[in-house]
Amino acid sequence: MSHVADADPLVPRPAATVMLLREGRGAHADGTEVFLMRRHAAMEFVAGVMVFPGGGVDERDRGADIAWFGPEPSWWAKRLNVDVDLAEALVCAAARETFEESGVLFAGPAGDPDEIVGDASVYGDARAALANNSLSFADFLRTEKLVLRADLLRPWANWVTPKEERTRRYDTYFFVGALPEGQRADGENTETDQAAWVTPQAGLDDFAQGRSFLLPPTWTQLDSLNGRTVAEVLAVERTIETVEPHLAADKDTGNWQIEFFDSGRYNAARNQRGPAGYDKP
Repeated sequence: MSHVADADPLVPRPAATVMLLREGRGAHADGTEVFLMRRHAAMEFVAGVMVFPGGGVDERDRGADIAWFGPEPSWWAKRLNVDVDLAEALVCAAARETFEESGVLFAGPAGDPDEIVGDASVYGDARAALANNSLSFADFLRTEKLVLRADLLRPWANWVTPKEERTRRYDTYFFVGALPEGQRADGENTETDQAAWVTPQAGLDDFAQGRSFLLPPTWTQLDSLNGRTVAEVLAVERTIETVEPHLAADKDTGNWQIEFFDSGRYNAARNQRGPAGYDKP
């Protein structure tokens, strides 16, 4: 990331990201696993960083007249503390980006919305068209006679990229959702070179031990999931409060330190990976 303290801050772009969850396997059968992807080294923004599926709100996510099942946009607006139009766009973007980046589709047949798509791989061509922007999510659902299953998602957090970031900024809303039965998640997209299901603790340990890199929002969300079952996570009614970290230069080293409500623990884990103030994956 590029940091400039004295320039006017960039306007953050609304974005949505989804923490996909499933019941743990093997030795972790009594816990939760979350789907993480690593952005490949050629990416201009946060290359090499572990992330959840997600991305910016597309203009076609707004006012899309999208087929919808579950809590209405007005409910989401109240929970996310945004206007109704943006709330609808954020939920649409969350479902669309999850499908594009992981192949997981939060949708069901329009004729029986209580059902959920069991094998999303049959929509592979549509997934590719969504990713290259030749198809909108609303048109995809309409053509396939599907409805977005907003009831499968839960609001979780809101983070804004620090004002000091000069490459790009996002106003990102985090959602959680359980992997629908019969579906599988993959990392088959143009931005990812690695993807896996891990326990939240393993994700935190990999970062602390230098095997991966996590930005504060991802680190914090993994920490918030740690020790909870999928059912417990989905039952939580989170109060969404905006978190906007601050980047400050260390007066002794000149290196950047990230300041937020739990930055002491995060920076301790980050700095044990290498020289104090290390800020590159």
